[in-house]
Amino acid sequence: MSIAVKIFAGRNSQKLGEDIARSFGISLGNVIVSEFSDGEFQPSFEETVRGQDVFIVQSTTPPSDNLMELLLMVDAAKRASARKIIAVMPYFGYARQDRKDKPRVAIGAKLVANMLMAAGVNRVITMDLHADQIQGFFEVPVDHLYASTLFHPEIEKIAEGGNMVMAAPDAGGAKRANSYAKRLEVGLALCHKQRKEANVIAKMTVIGDVEGKDVVLVDDMIDTAGTLTKAADLFMEMGAKSVRAFCTHAVLSGPAYERIENSKITELIVTDTIPLKKQSPKIRVIKTGSLFGDVIKHLVQNESISQHFLIS
Repeated sequence: MSIAVKIFAGRNSQKLGEDIARSFGISLGNVIVSEFSDGEFQPSFEETVRGQDVFIVQSTTPPSDNLMELLLMVDAAKRASARKIIAVMPYFGYARQDRKDKPRVAIGAKLVANMLMAAGVNRVITMDLHADQIQGFFEVPVDHLYASTLFHPEIEKIAEGGNMVMAAPDAGGAKRANSYAKRLEVGLALCHKQRKEANVIAKMTVIGDVEGKDVVLVDDMIDTAGTLTKAADLFMEMGAKSVRAFCTHAVLSGPAYERIENSKITELIVTDTIPLKKQSPKIRVIKTGSLFGDVIKHLVQNESISQHFLIS
């Protein structure tokens, strides 16, 4: 007997949920979220999920409400006798809180993992975690996908010009940029930044030769765009021919859009794991629905998904 599959989406990821469901070959399930005047809300599945594999799509940014909505949807599916509940979190909020970097702070990513497991998830599918070790915070399987599957063909086209160099906007992204550089057999440049406080850069220096080069920056997310735009401007000042950036998660908070449009960056390529707040002539979006849909097909059929782990 084949297992029935239902795909639902939270309010923050409706468009992506529709794309994933379409790629899988079904319609997105009907879920209604009722709101109370004090801000409380209650999700309700408007179709049966009994004995079925339920995939719930929700990126958790801004994190608090969207995370709570995901938890409530997981709980509702569990109480409605779903066979398995899989949280599809294209963007995993609180991933930057993966360790105690100073005394008396929370490890938010571990807390989120605990809450998801307590709510009843049987599996988690996510993309480009800020810290790979978050997979170990779960006692259920985690399928950690990489946007490199989508970015690599685009970056390969730039590399065909024979004048490209990969770059990381900070030391944290060095491993990712180096993986691309090795695979494409191109040079590598790194930025070293010093922060006064979160989202505030005090000083930045560049290690590597970028003069006359097409620089390609890669990172897992772009938040206020301070690091990325400062790096792009610095590369251009050092004689770079162009600077493009590939960032998986377009958080783009605060002055991000203004910084991008006022910077010397040629183009910013992001995925649709987080919906854009507004359009920008410098920002291009690559869709992830087909990738997630294909992974769900393989999981349902108990097939390998290792083909999607191109560059980690």
